[in-house]
Amino acid sequence: MSLTMKQCLHLRNSNVLGVISLIIILGSLNVKVAECRVIGLGNNEYSAINCRKHSALLTDFGGVGDGKTSNTKIFASAITKLSQNASDGGATLIVPPGKWLTGSFNLTSHFTLFLQKDAVILASQDEKEWPSLAVLPSYGKGRDAPGGRFSSLIFGNNLTDVVITGQNGTIDGQGSYWWVKFKKKEFTLTRPYMIEIMFSDQIQISNITLINSPSWFVHPIYSSNIIIKGLTILAPVDSPNTDGIDPDSCTNTRIEDCYIVSGDDCISPKSGWDGYGVKFGKPTKQLVIRRITCISPDSAMVALGSEMSGGIEDVRVEDLTAIDTQSAVRIKTAVGRGAYVKNIYVRRLNLNTMKYVFWMTGSYGSHPDPDFDPKALPVITGINYKDVVAKNVTYAARLEGMPNNPFTGICISNVTIQVSEEQKKLQWNCTDIAGVTNNVTPSPCEVLPQKDKTDCVFPNDKLPIEDVQLKSCSL
Repeated sequence: MSLTMKQCLHLRNSNVLGVISLIIILGSLNVKVAECRVIGLGNNEYSAINCRKHSALLTDFGGVGDGKTSNTKIFASAITKLSQNASDGGATLIVPPGKWLTGSFNLTSHFTLFLQKDAVILASQDEKEWPSLAVLPSYGKGRDAPGGRFSSLIFGNNLTDVVITGQNGTIDGQGSYWWVKFKKKEFTLTRPYMIEIMFSDQIQISNITLINSPSWFVHPIYSSNIIIKGLTILAPVDSPNTDGIDPDSCTNTRIEDCYIVSGDDCISPKSGWDGYGVKFGKPTKQLVIRRITCISPDSAMVALGSEMSGGIEDVRVEDLTAIDTQSAVRIKTAVGRGAYVKNIYVRRLNLNTMKYVFWMTGSYGSHPDPDFDPKALPVITGINYKDVVAKNVTYAARLEGMPNNPFTGICISNVTIQVSEEQKKLQWNCTDIAGVTNNVTPSPCEVLPQKDKTDCVFPNDKLPIEDVQLKSCSL
């Protein structure tokens, strides 16, 4: 007889000496033992929302890491087999060193995808290996084209307890193929994202390097209880729509300790597009963003919107660094979006070489349909910035609300901005806004008058996701 894969997985998670002894005993009884390598625990410790009882290597399922052989079916088969352990402590699929070429594949619940050091998941450039999906219900149209969208490289739907982590292994989206075709307008489907998890709960994405996504890198959507930390995200600064992390209609999310170089916004909370997002009605809320470094010369460190038609609220941003980035924490919206951006709290920003420190836009445009509702006016209120230091700045602020629909409740305190040698005469450009400031240099516009002793609010309470402690796990 031969050992089944499930038995092999069980052996791998037992005491090492016990496994060796059992194999010797089985061998003496002329029992055929399937290859079942035991992974040493020395350097395979990691932190996760949940540890797993079972684990297997991609090579156990026939994976070939030569960078040329497609592993799309191998990933699918491995995850399907490992999903059988969901009710028995869950399972980990370990991607070992090598270059593992693959198209899109789906994750499962109670599952960890673990990339070892020097492991590279390499995205296929064969469109046949990317299934098509319907457009997202809160968007109504594809972002690149109206004909639907390609599935993300790593995709999950209706999952519970899923972890993508490792020893700083790499996922390479090989995005240049997609960027060239996008610029030539050759797609009938919207480009794939690198990682998209939707309608799910308990998500962790951590300690990996992501490079050259076809479009957005990390896109949790319609999901809750999410931890994203320790990511290095890299794309050419002229690559189209390569947002770093876009929490979209998500609740209770923590994004921290990431380094992002992007051709678009480093982090961009969203919640749907125009009437589709209004109808779907699922906001992004209870979001913490902290200790992020961003480089994005043509976009924002954090952009709220512009797709915010389900609402964005209770966002807490702190201890961020931007270098050679167009703007810091920006609000993007337009007539037709509806909903709101409210109760936004920002503190302790360190900015160096910026076009704008403060930027709000009420006329962003970009609509899924030309006949959007002109009465769907977004409410922008309760926007707080404090403790900001900025150097080599072109403009202090560009704050543009909407005629007959001003942005209100803006508070800016304890801000020092050093403008560049090519400083512009008008440092603050403000229209259709209202609020207060205190201890801000250079002096703000008249519609943001000085109010002594003002210290813009930042909540003292913790969001539930901040109290989540990761467990110490080993393979």
